[in-house]
This record gives sequence, structure tokens and C-alpha cells, in this order.
Amino acid sequence: MVIQKEIVLPAKSRGFHLITNEILSQVPEIAEVKAGIMHIFIKHTSASLTINENASPEIKYDLKNYFDKLVPDNLPYFEHTLEGPDDMSAHVKSSILGYSLTIPITNGILNLGTWQGIFLCEHRNHGGRRKLVVTIIS
Repeated sequence: MVIQKEIVLPAKSRGFHLITNEILSQVPEIAEVKAGIMHIFIKHTSASLTINENASPEIKYDLKNYFDKLVPDNLPYFEHTLEGPDDMSAHVKSSILGYSLTIPITNGILNLGTWQGIFLCEHRNHGGRRKLVVTIIS
């Protein structure tokens, strides 16, 4: 069985946003999967996906602050500047973190660790809605 859906997430502020439940609410078919995988791909180059701790709310702030310091906006050697001072830094952050995740499914649920969740990493100040392609293979 293969199921593929495109999910549109509403616009979110710059930062790291837990989206596990937003994804699961749009793919109820996962409940039918005994063993399989979920692949999630973001169709953008200025946002990314990651798996990280979902229990402590400070994690998302620490991640944002770390990446903003690692790759600050408006660096003088960036040549791609037409889309604003936060655009090229967003592309770099997305390349570091990545555009897709693959997660095992076991007995109808994502087989994540106890404290793991799926995060949208919004690297733009005003990124807009984000499209994800979610594919379930069993």
C-alpha cells in the first residue's frame, strides 16, 4: 500500500514549530499500517524539517537562537539578496537541516522516541504557508 498526500501548513513565525499532530491529523490512514515508513518532504528551500525533543518548550527557542547565530541574516558576502536579508541565510539553514524525514511506522503509529517530535523549521521572517508531501509505504 502506498498513500501520498500534499499537506499545507498555515504560515508560522520564524522559528521551530512542533507539527507532529498537524501531520497525523491529515493522514488517518496511518492507523491501518502494521509496519511501514512515513516519508515527509517539504517543497520549499527556505524552510526545513527536523526531529528533536518535544517535551521542553525551551528547545525550539534554543534551536532558533543557535541557527540565527550560526548563519546570521544579511551577511556582506551573500550575493543572493533580491528576496530580502533573511532569504539567503534561510537557504543555508535549510541545506544544513534538510528537506525530508523518514520515520518508521509500527502498529499504526509513528515509531518515534519517547521525547521526539517533528518540527517545521521556518527560517524566514514571513515565510508563508508551507507545503509538505507525505508518503506512507507499507
